[in-house]
Amino acid sequence: MNYTVAVRALCEFTARAGDLDLRFTPAPTGPEGVAGHAVVTGRRGPAYESEISLSARYQNLLVRGRADGYDPELNQLEEIKTYRGDLSGVCDNHRALHWAQARMYGHLLCQARGQQSLRIALVYFNVVTEEETVLCETRDAAWLKDYFDTQCALFQAWAAAELAHRQARDNALAALGFPPGEFRPGQRELAVATYRTVRAGGCLLAQASTGIGKTLGTVFPALRAMPEGRIDKMFFLAAKNAGKRLALEALDALQASLPRPVLRVLDMQARDKVCVHPDKACHGDSCPLAKGFYDRLPQARAAALAQHDQHGPALRAAAIEHDVCPYYLAQELARWSDVVVADYNYYYDAHALLHALTQAHQWRVAVLVDEAHNLVDRARRMYTAQLAQPALKAARRAAPKALHKPLDSVSRAWAAFNRKQAAAYQRYDAVPAGILAALQKAAAAIAEHLGHAPLPQDDPLLRFYFDALHFIRLAEQFGSHALFDADQHAAGGAAPSALASTLCVRNVVPAPYLAARYAAAHATVLFSATLNPQQYYRDALGLPAQTAWMDVAGPFRPEQLTVRLARGVSTRYRDRERSLQPIADLIARQYAQRPGNYLVFVSSFQYLEQVAALLRQRHPHVPVWAQAPGMDEGSRAAFLQRFTDDGAGVGFAVLGGVFSEAVDLPGKRLIGAFIATLGLPQVNPVNEEIKAAMDQRYGSGRGYDYTYLYPGLQKVVQAAGRVIRSENDTGVLHLIDDRYRRAEVQALLPAWWQIG
Repeated sequence: MNYTVAVRALCEFTARAGDLDLRFTPAPTGPEGVAGHAVVTGRRGPAYESEISLSARYQNLLVRGRADGYDPELNQLEEIKTYRGDLSGVCDNHRALHWAQARMYGHLLCQARGQQSLRIALVYFNVVTEEETVLCETRDAAWLKDYFDTQCALFQAWAAAELAHRQARDNALAALGFPPGEFRPGQRELAVATYRTVRAGGCLLAQASTGIGKTLGTVFPALRAMPEGRIDKMFFLAAKNAGKRLALEALDALQASLPRPVLRVLDMQARDKVCVHPDKACHGDSCPLAKGFYDRLPQARAAALAQHDQHGPALRAAAIEHDVCPYYLAQELARWSDVVVADYNYYYDAHALLHALTQAHQWRVAVLVDEAHNLVDRARRMYTAQLAQPALKAARRAAPKALHKPLDSVSRAWAAFNRKQAAAYQRYDAVPAGILAALQKAAAAIAEHLGHAPLPQDDPLLRFYFDALHFIRLAEQFGSHALFDADQHAAGGAAPSALASTLCVRNVVPAPYLAARYAAAHATVLFSATLNPQQYYRDALGLPAQTAWMDVAGPFRPEQLTVRLARGVSTRYRDRERSLQPIADLIARQYAQRPGNYLVFVSSFQYLEQVAALLRQRHPHVPVWAQAPGMDEGSRAAFLQRFTDDGAGVGFAVLGGVFSEAVDLPGKRLIGAFIATLGLPQVNPVNEEIKAAMDQRYGSGRGYDYTYLYPGLQKVVQAAGRVIRSENDTGVLHLIDDRYRRAEVQALLPAWWQIG
C-alpha cells in the first residue's frame, strides 16, 4: 500500500527544529504572496519555468509537490518566500523548513531531468520594498539524493505505522457494532441517512427530536462509513462544551466496544484552558515549553498518539512529560488524529485551523455539526467586525511617532464621519470610502513597523491592528449579506458635544462564507432538534441546492408531556411587572400538585431575579436556585447537581443560555419546565435593520420571521426538550405568554405536542 505525501507536509514533519515562536510579525496576505511570486518570476529570463510539478518514490512513499521556479541558464532551482519587515523576523524554525523544501525539490528536479548538480536558491521577497534576498548553495545530485532519502527514511517509518494504523482502523470500523445493542425509535433512521451521506458525499440537514440520541446516532454511522467513503478525518463540531462532552462520551463508548482501541480521538480545547504558563509569552525566550518545542515534538507526538484518546488530562500529561506546550501539541495532533472534537470556529472561522489543514493536505473529511441551529448566530459573529473609536485613541497613545500620521488620518476621517451622522444609530449602504482608505494605509504602516519591532499580544496598537485587518477584510467583501452601521455615544471624559462611535460591518447572512466549507468537505451532516422551517436554515447557512433534508419522527407520545398555555399573561417588556405574581403563583401551584424538580426559563437575568425573588417571598417552602451571569464550569456543574432523582425544587435559567440545550436530566431529575417568554430577540435599531435587510433579500414578510420569530421559537423548543429525554419520561410544560395561542407560533412547535 502506497502513502502519498506533499513535500511541505513531509518537511514539516522531519525538518522543523528549535523554538516555538508565536511573536507576531505581519505576514503577507494570500493575494500579496501570489503577487510577490509573480514579481519574482517576472524578473527572470524567457526560459524561466514556474510551478513545476515533480514527484518521486522512496520505497512505498510517493512524494510530490510543485517547485516555485527553475532558471535553466543558471541551473538554479528557486524556492520563493514572501515576507514583510526585516528578514531577521523570519524565525529559525521557518528557515530550516524552507531549506528542507528547497533541497527536496532539488532532488526531485535532478531525478526528473538527469541533472548531475544544481544550485539551490532560497529567494526571500519583501512585498513592501520588492527587494529580493537570495541565499544559494550548490549541491550535486548524489548529495541531494542522500538528503531526500534521509528525510524520507525519517518519515517512512512514520508513514508505515500510519498505513498500518489506517488499515487497522478501517477494519475495526467496518465491523463496528452499535454499543447499546438496539436503536431508539428514530435513531436508526438518522443513522442510516448519516451513513449514506458520509459514504457517498454531500450534505444532509436533519431535524431529529431531542432525546433520541442524536450524537450517537450520527457519530456511529459516520465512523462505520469512513472505510467505504475513504474518509481521512471526521470533525465533530459543537457550539458548546456540553455538546463536545456528549460527543467524547459517545466516542469513548464506541472505542470501548472494539476489541482494542484503534481510534485516535482529539479534544481541541481553548488555549486559555490548557495553557501551563499563562503569564508567559509563546516564544522560547519567555516560556520553557516553547524553548526547543520542535526538538521535543517527535517524542511527545508519538507518546500522545499511542494513547489514542487525546482528551484534556491525557494530552496535558503527555505534553508536560515531554516539556512541550499542550495547546500547540494538540494543533500538531490534528494532522494525525482520526476524529477531532472541536468548537465550530475550528472549521468555519475565516482562519480556521481544521479547514486550512484540510485544504493543505487534501483530506477527505466528514463534518458533523451538532445543534446546527446555533451555527447561524455563531457564523454571523465570526464574520462581523467592529472598530471602536476609544481603541483607536489607545493605539495612538501606544504607537511610536512614526505611526502618528497614518493613525491621525484615520482619526480625522472618523471624526468627519461622526459629524455627518444625524442619529445616534444609523445604517449605511456601504463602508465610507474615506475611512476605509485611511484604515488601509494605517494597517500597512503598522504592518511595516511590526516587521521591525514585534509587539506583545496585549499591546493596544497590536489589538487595533488585528481589529482593523478584520474590519478591512469584511469591508472589502461587503454585499447584501451584511450591514454597515455606526453607533454614536458621548466620548468618555470629553466635552458633552464630543462624539465617539463604534463602526460595524455586521454579517446578517453567513451563507457566502460557509459555502466554501461545505465544498471542502466530502460530507457534511448538520443536525438539531430545531431546524424548522428548513428553508430558513438553507438560506442562512448557504447549503448546496442538493442538500438532503429529513425530519425524524420522535419516539415520544403526546401523553408523556402535558403542555399547558397560561391564560391572560403577557411577558412583553411593558407587561413584566404585572406578570411576576401570576408566574410565581403558577410555579407554586404546579410544585404543590407534583413536587419534584423543575426548570423555569425567562428572557433575562433581571427578569429571572424578579420572578425568583417573588417566588421566595410568596412561597418560601419552594426550594429555589438560580443561574448567575458568567458562571464557570464548577458553578454550572453545581447548578445541575441540584437536580437529583430524589430531589425537589425549582431552578431558574435564562432562555438561550447554557442550561437551555445539551443538558440531559432524565427521569425524575427533571419533571417539568416553565417558559415565560417567546425568546424573541429584543426589538432595537440593529434588529430592525436586520429585519429590513432580510425583507429585501428574501421577500417582504420574511424579515420578521427570519429575525425574530424563528430564532425565538427555536430557543423555546430546545429548552422544552430538557423535560422528556426517553420513552419512559413524563412531565409537564407550561408556556407562559398569550402569543403562544397564535397559529403561526404553534406551527413552529413539535408536531407530537398536544397543547391543552
